[in-house]
Amino acid sequence: MDNAEKIKFGEAMKVNLRPLESKDLSFIHDLTNERHVMAFWFEEPYESLDELTSLYNKHIHDDDERRFVIDVENKFAGIVELANINFIHRTTEIQIIVKSDFQGYGLAKIAMYKGMDYAFSILNMHKVYLFVDTENHKAIHVYEALGFVKEGSLRQQFFVEGKYHDSIIMGILKDEFKVIPDANIKEPDGIKKQRKRPA
Repeated sequence: MDNAEKIKFGEAMKVNLRPLESKDLSFIHDLTNERHVMAFWFEEPYESLDELTSLYNKHIHDDDERRFVIDVENKFAGIVELANINFIHRTTEIQIIVKSDFQGYGLAKIAMYKGMDYAFSILNMHKVYLFVDTENHKAIHVYEALGFVKEGSLRQQFFVEGKYHDSIIMGILKDEFKVIPDANIKEPDGIKKQRKRPA
């Protein structure tokens, strides 16, 4: 039984963002070594646990980033990062990875919304932006539903899976975030049992 199936059915599913802790590094290590996952972040799927631990210890006090765990019923479901935080221009990049066991339940939209809310309401950011592969239509749909708008494109910006990919930069301003109806962001009433994927 995978993590998603262990969640109690029929009860409200609570989705929280909490700060990344050293106890989470083994989960991060698993994510960063999944080739298809890191392709969405335009990163090489190669990182040792020792390297990850060293980076965690080195950057734990950095003021230009915030790393959050997507916590679903006390289970690790992914991460949300606010990176390149600039307190002069009041801008930050947002990134998200949802663990494969938890994909398909709308968690990305909820977690992104919570990350954006933190950026605007706590860090007083003026703008949140992101980069997304032009071929990642599901992600683009989620971002647009949250109020992000396409601001431009970058030709052959990232080399992933043996070829160059075009990227879109999308952004949302603080005033635009305020007008998103709360009704658009609802936590699911529960997670239905996931169908087993073919091996």
